[in-house]
Amino acid sequence: MSRWRRLVSEVRADVSAARDRDPAAQGVSALEILSSWAGVQALLAHRFAHALGQAGVPFLPRLIAYSTRAVTGVEIHPSAKIGREFFIDHGAGVVIGETAEIGERVTLYQGVTLGGTGFQRGKRHPTLGDNVTVGSGAKLLGPIAVGDGAKIGANTVVVEDVPPYSTVVGNPGHPVKVDGKRIEGPDADWIHLPDPIAEAIKSLSQRIGELEQRLAELDGGEAQSGAAAELRERTGRSSAGG
Repeated sequence: MSRWRRLVSEVRADVSAARDRDPAAQGVSALEILSSWAGVQALLAHRFAHALGQAGVPFLPRLIAYSTRAVTGVEIHPSAKIGREFFIDHGAGVVIGETAEIGERVTLYQGVTLGGTGFQRGKRHPTLGDNVTVGSGAKLLGPIAVGDGAKIGANTVVVEDVPPYSTVVGNPGHPVKVDGKRIEGPDADWIHLPDPIAEAIKSLSQRIGELEQRLAELDGGEAQSGAAAELRERTGRSSAGG
């Protein structure tokens, strides 16, 4: 009985999370969210299927997961472990594998994959800590660990562990903020994230210019004026409303 009471509590927390994190859900009733938010519907079905699986009920959990995928476009294996206040925004194309583990207050956007690599058995899907945000189209592959408070940029491919409170972008993913230094702006602001590759190229370009200047001084000539394009950070209004 306690398992089902916990299920009801988790569903209430999930609806509250949708209202808190989705601007479109402001002022919307819980009934409307449950009936028309695909991500919430998929999570509700998963909670039920997961509870049935833990109770030892055969076949039905997988049937629920299959039917839910057909209706919502979200595929969550019944064995995946998901914490409270989980929110899937839009939901279409989200895939969560069998051995995936998700902490509390985690947010996934559309097209996210928590997948495996190869055909190995055992733990083969990612583990996400608390307060993690994963941008649309991101792929997290293998039994990696994503630390508490981490942010994964849109379309990032992550195949290695992510430190807590870091922001990861690129393919393969590179941490750009660590040790508690937060990215400014809303959690969904994937436009103004730093680009570690561009920063490295800029640093190398500056270093080459300095070396050319020094070489010209030693040779008694004049340094050539390079016409390298300046790499600038993306500016302007945030698509997330920031």
